[in-house]
Amino acid sequence: MTAAIRTLPILLLALSGPALAQYAGDEYGDDEYYAPAVPENVSYGYAQVLRADEVVERVVTRTPEERCDDVEYRSTGRTTGGTVIGALVGAALGNQVGKGDGRKAATVVGAVAGGAIGNNIARQRAEAEARGCQLVEVEREESQVVGYDVEYMYKGEKYMSRLPYDPGNRLRIRVSVTPDDAAAAAR
Repeated sequence: MTAAIRTLPILLLALSGPALAQYAGDEYGDDEYYAPAVPENVSYGYAQVLRADEVVERVVTRTPEERCDDVEYRSTGRTTGGTVIGALVGAALGNQVGKGDGRKAATVVGAVAGGAIGNNIARQRAEAEARGCQLVEVEREESQVVGYDVEYMYKGEKYMSRLPYDPGNRLRIRVSVTPDDAAAAAR
């Protein structure tokens, strides 16, 4: 029995060896290629930024806006439809929460809150219609900076990258050195 206890850690270590190896993958995405991870030849340095140009995109936004004419109308004051729809939506959402009595309470609370919200929206719409107003969606187009095309120099060589921020005068870079397999194969 003691010999089995002594060999158990060795057996576990031997069986876990393949699990401890890290997947390196190959450059073609072949999932069947497994190799132990090799430490990378990586260092960090700073490059001089030569220029950083904003990358701008046109973005369209839609916002509801009240448009009114100069005629006053009589208010109908009807908000029942909005209240009922809001209560139904609130009850359905409340029913998704909890179990048993908690679910029942959440359904009731959801119905009350949804009814109040629906009533408020219907009242605002009715008031706007009484003033001769309508809610319309207005499209606005604006420019937004989405990134920066950065030209920088490192050890006499120029490089370009698109970054989500303006790096300023210096850019921290990651330098990785690997052998050129194609050059070795050409020999």
